[in-house]
Amino acid sequence: MSAVLRDPGAAASPLLPDLLARCQAGLSAAQAVLQEVRGRLIGSVTAGGRVDAKALDAQQFVAHGFSWLATYVAGLEQMLAWACRLDGSGRLGEREQLILQIAFGEYLAQIKGGFPMSQGEIVRLGDFGLDGGAFKFHDDLVTLGNSPAARARLADLIVDGDFGEAALDDESLAIVRDQFHAFAEDHVENAHQWHLKDELIPLEVIGQLAEMGVFGLTVPEEFGGSGMGKLAMCVVTEELSRGYIGLGSLGTRSEIAAELIRLGGTEEQKQYWLPKIASGEILPTAVFTEPNTGSDLGSLRTRAAKDGETYRVTGNKTWITHAARTDVMTLLARTDPNTSDYRGLSMFLAEKPRGTAADPFPAAGMTGGEIGVLGYRGMKEYELGFDGFVVKAANLLGGKEGEGFKQLMATFESARIQTAARAVGVAQCAMELGLKYAKERVQFGQAIYAFPRIHGKLAWMAVETMIARQLTYFAAREKDGDRRCDIPAGMAKLLGARVAWSNADNALQIHGGNGYAQEYKISRVLCDARILNIFEGAAEIQAQVVARGLLSGRN
Repeated sequence: MSAVLRDPGAAASPLLPDLLARCQAGLSAAQAVLQEVRGRLIGSVTAGGRVDAKALDAQQFVAHGFSWLATYVAGLEQMLAWACRLDGSGRLGEREQLILQIAFGEYLAQIKGGFPMSQGEIVRLGDFGLDGGAFKFHDDLVTLGNSPAARARLADLIVDGDFGEAALDDESLAIVRDQFHAFAEDHVENAHQWHLKDELIPLEVIGQLAEMGVFGLTVPEEFGGSGMGKLAMCVVTEELSRGYIGLGSLGTRSEIAAELIRLGGTEEQKQYWLPKIASGEILPTAVFTEPNTGSDLGSLRTRAAKDGETYRVTGNKTWITHAARTDVMTLLARTDPNTSDYRGLSMFLAEKPRGTAADPFPAAGMTGGEIGVLGYRGMKEYELGFDGFVVKAANLLGGKEGEGFKQLMATFESARIQTAARAVGVAQCAMELGLKYAKERVQFGQAIYAFPRIHGKLAWMAVETMIARQLTYFAAREKDGDRRCDIPAGMAKLLGARVAWSNADNALQIHGGNGYAQEYKISRVLCDARILNIFEGAAEIQAQVVARGLLSGRN
């Protein structure tokens, strides 16, 4: 078979008949499994209608497996909804049908036989005390959905780089997507050099993004922003991250800061800070994490002591992105020394002078040092030290102490949706690099794309990237509709990060030895993809959040 050299229309399609009905039946079976597992877990990890933390931790493998199972089911739900929207508008073509069929065939097969939480952690129905044979999956879909013939046919249909209709169904969003796609394309070569030289993204590029409205995308118009929703944020972030994760991440800190201020700030703080953030006049950075605390933010030790009309900050922070070149820090610190949990934390809008290469941290009472990293280099990572660093009392977010943790939690949905979009962009980048190389690399007299284990990898990348995309879009639409979406956001981030890593790893494998050479972009993408499973909540934290939410009755 030579997918590159033949007419994509020359072969009969391996599509199953009555596909939408088959998928609905398969989804119903998967939902039945999920409900059975949930019922069993509720009986073992809840007491008095509440999740027992110790019991949940004792059954962590099974509980996190439940989260992954729920994520698979949610992914299939969104894929079927995507296909139905396309079908309703006459756009459900053969390519999209194959993507749907392969998605259902593979995920249902994994649910029935075992699915990965990570490398070496496979969850099977037996782990939940279930017999897979007791559930009536649509057997044709499981056995034939992701067949070699289906993958080969899909490979024929994506060979020209069209990986399927995203179904944005919004002309303005399509225009935005094309605009930022072009911008990312213009900076792809430069981005690889920023990575190789471990350089900061040039301020000129940041200025261009500011002019395009990236930093005020979701800021209300009354405060100088574009007033667009989280779905627009996803589209922009995905396209920029497809070019380079650093470009897609530049807006993250502005998104977090603006959300913190919009939801938790005083009216004066909103009027002052939001227009400056939206225009890119000031660049914010998030200063939350401390050494040895990781995701346990409630145990933070950095202290902010009231001193007249100021607070004096003392302590250490780490993994602070873009810290040297920013103008304000959203800084989480303990204002009540008599507490040891989240209740004593407050959030500050801590102003600082913008650093330079020669003097990255010129502020009095503040020091910093760079953390060398494998990837995600364009903004650099730092550890910070504070020794009497002064913050104006007027810059206490919301004007009230003890609200910091609650204020931060209110932003986590948006932050995780945005990170999921970054992951989808990185996954797309890896897939495109893999396809390009597979079409150009000739071995044994033909392009390596002709070989089933090459085009099969790329076909599956196209399928799983679409699953992650549709799950991310769903979470964004829920957020735009003012519906609680911590669980969909966690699922989107959980799956998106795994897909980005899987795509990057497989695309590098397609490159062979060349993929291990730094001159090839896929070597950078592999390094960039790896961080997605860690920041904004590691995969294990995401699984814990999803499990607790679903077992508490949220959906």
